Amino acid sequence: MIPISLVVNGQYFDDISVEPDQTLLDFLREIGVKSVKKGCGEGDCGACGVIMDGIYVKSCLVLAGQANGREIRTVESLGTVEEPHLLQTAFVDEGAVQCGYCIPSMLLAAERLLDRIPDPDETQIREALDGNLCRCTGYVKQVKAVQKAAKMMMEDHHD
Repeated sequence: MIPISLVVNGQYFDDISVEPDQTLLDFLREIGVKSVKKGCGEGDCGACGVIMDGIYVKSCLVLAGQANGREIRTVESLGTVEEPHLLQTAFVDEGAVQCGYCIPSMLLAAERLLDRIPDPDETQIREALDGNLCRCTGYVKQVKAVQKAAKMMMEDHHD
């Protein structure tokens, strides 16, 4: 067992024991984070995407021990049902959410993009969402949702 300490969505976990081969994905599921999904287990589908120290990563490819001393954010940190993030609102408004399996990771990838590039073009959006497989849609609605969120966020900053 390996002792780790980390922050997950603002909550500090101190001196937690993990197996040497336990993934960050499995650790997050174990502590009750339900938005991080186990899809392929090989980093190809994107369902397990999280933000680790400001970088979007596939949590199935990160060992829990590698998260020692790190800050992890999942979609639970974005917004709530009562106060959704503008990205969440745009995804709902544009009908970009169907089964929802891939959406938490897509929202995090889109958030990282909009933090870097406030007004991305379609190519930049598609590149940011690349690696997040969606079996329900053709990605058009997700792209439109990110474009809408970008506009909403820029307007929000001007007020």
